Amino acid sequence: MPMIMLRESASGEMTLYVAKKDLEDVVTEIEFNQDDKWGGTITIGDGTRFYVDPLDAKPKLPISLRARRG
Repeated sequence: MPMIMLRESASGEMTLYVAKKDLEDVVTEIEFNQDDKWGGTITIGDGTRFYVDPLDAKPKLPISLRARRG
């Protein structure tokens, strides 16, 4: 399970970074993106998907999380 880092870019877009793969791209979709539930399947610009266990609230960025490819 890779560690991913989510942060907000200077342009206001959420980006996802995977250090071991040296992969960084814009987040295009988050399965659960409400104030009371956040996470699930996260899709980035190249179509790659990662799964993050849903959190009880939207996180403050930047944040590092364990993810599974999915």
